[in-house]
Amino acid sequence: MNALSYAADLSNMLDKWQDYLRFEKQVSKHTFRAYNSDVTQFLDFLVHYRGGETLSLNALADMNIRDYRAWMSRRATSGAGNATRARGLSGVKNFLSWMDKRGYMHNAAISTVRSPKLPHKVPRPLQESQTDRLLKNISDFARTDWVGARDNALFTLLYGCGLRINEALSLDVKDIPTDNFMRVRGKGNKERIVPLMDIVRSTLERYLELNPYPTDKERPLFIGIRGQRLNQGVAQKAIRDLRGALNLPETATPHALRHSFATHLLQNGANLREIQELLGHTSLSTTQRYTEVNAEELLRIYKAAHPRA
Repeated sequence: MNALSYAADLSNMLDKWQDYLRFEKQVSKHTFRAYNSDVTQFLDFLVHYRGGETLSLNALADMNIRDYRAWMSRRATSGAGNATRARGLSGVKNFLSWMDKRGYMHNAAISTVRSPKLPHKVPRPLQESQTDRLLKNISDFARTDWVGARDNALFTLLYGCGLRINEALSLDVKDIPTDNFMRVRGKGNKERIVPLMDIVRSTLERYLELNPYPTDKERPLFIGIRGQRLNQGVAQKAIRDLRGALNLPETATPHALRHSFATHLLQNGANLREIQELLGHTSLSTTQRYTEVNAEELLRIYKAAHPRA
């Protein structure tokens, strides 16, 4: 099925919704791509489910709980796990809610659809010794000195400031502050301020000194070997290639450095509210996951040390 099976009013709403995501909501490229893919799969399923008829806004408004359950069931039988189905439902709800709030279309049944239950996940940070080993050795495995300096600067920034990988890769040279605080734009285009430690600044400066490309302040801060903004996949591969050599766990990823930042701060006396601000979490409950990491570590130490454990 394709967009030719959509009525003009539905195609128009899709275009407007996509503009909303890109320009008003300013979601990440990953979120935009995922939402579009999930909503398209949902609409194409409905076209097939209704015998190939052209899908219109009126047809969406008339959907009932059985239609949604049929779609969720089809995704499950196709091998989609709970997390994938939950994300797909989230995208569909976003699209329908957006139309509802603007008076384009209302569907009462969507509010009764429950998301698949997801397992409770605890962040998997690196131990302090593992983080130290990673940051000290990562530049030794790069193909050139400047790429090694770049990787070291990037991962030191992730760990030293608790940034998400896409937040770091979105920075331009001009974003390096002259004082000790960096402004970061996170999810939902929300800005937060994080302290910039001397060691983070020095690794950034060394990287820029070795970088063979002109240091234009409007240029992306982290660039690839062809001079373009660095891709997330390159950063992820850099750590992936190091795991075996440095005896790091499979959970060692760029995002694990953000988890490590929060966990190590908590272990060294920072309170949850402070960590919430530094991470840019909207809800404190999201930050509270890191207390569970501490509890797991305490249990591990107890079992390893107690003679009766």
